[in-house]
Amino acid sequence: MPANNKSSQQAPPTPEREAGAAGYDDLVQAITGLAASLQALEPQAVELYTPIIESIVRSRSRDTHHIEHTLDGLLGFCGHDPALVLYKKLCRHYWNIDPPATASYINAYRDMWDSEQTAENESPPDAPQGGPP
Repeated sequence: MPANNKSSQQAPPTPEREAGAAGYDDLVQAITGLAASLQALEPQAVELYTPIIESIVRSRSRDTHHIEHTLDGLLGFCGHDPALVLYKKLCRHYWNIDPPATASYINAYRDMWDSEQTAENESPPDAPQGGPP
């Protein structure tokens, strides 16, 4: 005699359930497409920011507004290693101009990206003691 276990029985499909599943699948597909679009922007961001950062560093610019604006724009791409290299380079430059402000940019990077790297069992980027990343 089979046991009457209601928890193992599934309700028959209904139009509402099927529509909900299709809506969920559409949402997952849209998010996946959005993530792919964002990843495609990463190399473009590196291409765009490289000459800007090279110019700031080469000219020894002390324009804090320009430097901070550049760091703000680049931060969102630091999950892409070449963008992180640029971010670190600009932080090292900025450290000699305004250490407390640079520290806030280092912390912003850590807040945004370190938790994801730790979750993936990767070590966070090295930062010199008392210095920028």
